[in-house]
Amino acid sequence: MSSRRAFLSGLAAFAATPGMAAAPAASLRPMMRPATLSAELVPSARQLIAEAAIGGRVGFVVADAATGTVLEGMNPLFPLPPASVTKAVTCSYALERLGPDYRFETRIIADGTISDGQLNGDLWLVGSGDPTFDTDSLAGMATALRAQGLREVTGRLMVADGALPSIFEVDPSQPPHVGYNPAISGLNLNFNRVHFEWVRQAGDYAIALDARSETLRPAVQIARMRIADRRDPVYTYEAIDGRDHWTVAREALGDRGSRWLPVRRPSAYAAEVFQTLARAAGISFPDIALAPAAPAGATVLVVHQSEPMAVVLRDMMRWSTNLTAEVVGLKATMAGGQRPDDLAQSAGAMSAWMRARLGARQAGFVDHSGLGDQSRLRPHDMVSALVAAGPTGALRQMMRAQPMLDGRGRPIADHPVQVAAKTGTLNFVSSLAGYARGPSGRDLAFAIFCADTVRRDGLSEAERERPEGARPYNQRAKRLQQQLIERWATLYV
Repeated sequence: MSSRRAFLSGLAAFAATPGMAAAPAASLRPMMRPATLSAELVPSARQLIAEAAIGGRVGFVVADAATGTVLEGMNPLFPLPPASVTKAVTCSYALERLGPDYRFETRIIADGTISDGQLNGDLWLVGSGDPTFDTDSLAGMATALRAQGLREVTGRLMVADGALPSIFEVDPSQPPHVGYNPAISGLNLNFNRVHFEWVRQAGDYAIALDARSETLRPAVQIARMRIADRRDPVYTYEAIDGRDHWTVAREALGDRGSRWLPVRRPSAYAAEVFQTLARAAGISFPDIALAPAAPAGATVLVVHQSEPMAVVLRDMMRWSTNLTAEVVGLKATMAGGQRPDDLAQSAGAMSAWMRARLGARQAGFVDHSGLGDQSRLRPHDMVSALVAAGPTGALRQMMRAQPMLDGRGRPIADHPVQVAAKTGTLNFVSSLAGYARGPSGRDLAFAIFCADTVRRDGLSEAERERPEGARPYNQRAKRLQQQLIERWATLYV
């Protein structure tokens, strides 16, 4: 509580005085700091932001991570899109509600009697929402089932996916073909993506769609692709007769290539792949059907467990996987006693949790991954969360080390400042939040949000995947973030 009190009282001063006086343009590195170095010799935050010329708005707060004392801030109370920095909040939410040892379970259940290798009844594949479940895991379950002697199922393969609400996509504003915008269900497979590959052969193309993992590549029919003689758009999507139907522009293909496409019916996708794998293991069943839940009292035959939640979250933070963030956020909301109908409801519950637990009065999330650009968070509230988590807590341990870079963007070996942070990137949005530790051992907690929402909102659907100017914006924003950390390391650690 004393840390939060110090943080809030310090913030009030910086809300009124958002920047320091102008200073020389040279960016100083921490190891060059004389003992008597003063703020006047270091570029001010306002000057660095002006020189970056990224447009839009920049907000930041930096505080002592142990005491909560605010050291510097600009626009600290202005809500901005946090992008994937949202995942740091989701990480804390899931750790508190589910715990670091929580494991997802995917089960195979028999509803009937087994005699001489035959199940007289239905076989159930029951998901719990495991976002890390893949084709190799599913193949292992089929092999374990065959090892028990099962060869035939007289009933159906029933797929239970009611552990989570079925959600068609994370963010409807995204282009339809981007793999980082998947569907969500109680049974997920391969991050709910299908692998599309093409090779030019004899003047045409050979194409393949498969559910590949590290060792397997089973073909799928739930997703289908047709090459169209056009230039634009590159991809189109339609849901027809329960399948994902894609077209791709011939002129966009070149000689060969591949990409991951989102799967919009993940439970049916998992069921089809399991049918293929079970057949390869010598197990057959005549039909497939979907249902919310398995019958009570049925016999559990095989159980697959995920890694512990701490490992799942660490990987989510490292690879910024949107599906994982959304699933663990939904599960955390449900662990709090609420059954959300969609991501917005669950994200609203996380916002309320952050306000109640961390005093983030204006936290407003629309999802748990940060993909939706309508989420808003104040730099002050993010740093408050980081101070509450602590400079040596689990959240910092799950953050990825961010190297300090030179003027050409190359990592500086043995740099005395150690940064562990979560990045966030959307078109014309760049965020960074985490911890920095200098040679003195003092820990800083910081959040830097950069966003040109006017420019982003003006993009057409065709421009949203690779809009002109987005890459230079991102590069300049990241350089600014680097310079601000250099400034703080020089002055405060």
